[in-house]
Amino acid sequence: MASPGPADLARLAPDEQWAQALHDAPRHLFAPETAMAFPPMEWLDRNEDPDAWWAAVYRDTSLITQVEDGATALTHDSATRKVWAWSSSLSEPRAVLGFLELLDPYPGDRVLEIGTGTGWTAALLSARVGASNVTTIEVDEQLAKIAAANLDEAGVVPHLVVGDGARGCPEAAPFDRVHVTCGVATIPYAWVEQTRLGGVVAFPWMHGAREGFRVRLVGTGDTAVGRIHGGASYMMLRAQRAPLLPIEGERRDSTSRIDPRRISRANSGLSAALAGLLPGVSISGGATNRTDGTFRVSLRENTSDSHAIAIQPADGGMAHVSQTGPRLLWDELETAYLTWVHWGQPGSDRFGLTVDQHGQSVWLDSPDNRITEGSR
Repeated sequence: MASPGPADLARLAPDEQWAQALHDAPRHLFAPETAMAFPPMEWLDRNEDPDAWWAAVYRDTSLITQVEDGATALTHDSATRKVWAWSSSLSEPRAVLGFLELLDPYPGDRVLEIGTGTGWTAALLSARVGASNVTTIEVDEQLAKIAAANLDEAGVVPHLVVGDGARGCPEAAPFDRVHVTCGVATIPYAWVEQTRLGGVVAFPWMHGAREGFRVRLVGTGDTAVGRIHGGASYMMLRAQRAPLLPIEGERRDSTSRIDPRRISRANSGLSAALAGLLPGVSISGGATNRTDGTFRVSLRENTSDSHAIAIQPADGGMAHVSQTGPRLLWDELETAYLTWVHWGQPGSDRFGLTVDQHGQSVWLDSPDNRITEGSR
């Protein structure tokens, strides 16, 4: 049997050009000797089990390459115990190719990449548009050194910058395409400013309200506008990680008017709606507790100590709600959910984003139909 290789990933490519790029930038050149594959969770060590390592590298899975921004060594133990602290990865091929298809660069396009990581997507972009046209930015100096070595071994020399990707690269602007490999809740306006007319910004929109999305914006001058194109789950831009503030203040107890399971299991359009109706609020949970069978959903405002949790009993009945802080987040969530239901429960493909110098706004069906906190 032949060893796994680029041909095993070529079936995922959206066209022949990207299939060729997978051969020109083989993934194994950008995979570390040790990593945690996910999913499924599997520790890889090329020296101890080369067959498992090769199989994972050319499987549609992510390889976790860093924990706690490098403050903790990546080991089987640290990667397993600190899943919440995974801070860099070699993303799964299907997700990478999905974003590259959305980006749709033409040969010769000038591309800005935010988040170099191991360097693999920079190499794929170089294969498509030419390495001299690719500028890739990595905030982590150690990761940048590893990426530079990987790219050198692959014989690819894009312009590699160490710095804060949120500011883009104004000295090399304008760009035809901006490719973002980390999640953002708020799109930095610098990316819009540095995109030429008709240029594209493609990024994972991790706004906090349940799942994230793939978004493609087109630059129109001082503004960029575009739609949601399916789901995404990426590690956050370091400058936009939400702080974990302590839960303080008087607790107010009540019961939920709506079964939390109905909210948690609504279609992905609810998440897009909540990004406009409840901006800056993170929602987590949404799974049955293995120990007691309860179903829990929690909310937290990212910039204050407002917090809420709804617990649906295993045997049914009304969910218990506990809320702290100045805002009654669960009450707001119920109202937002009913607003979305009143709209006809639209799916995520009907939502989009507009970004300009004043900030960003979510819209339904048309950029003229913006959603705000006062829409409900």
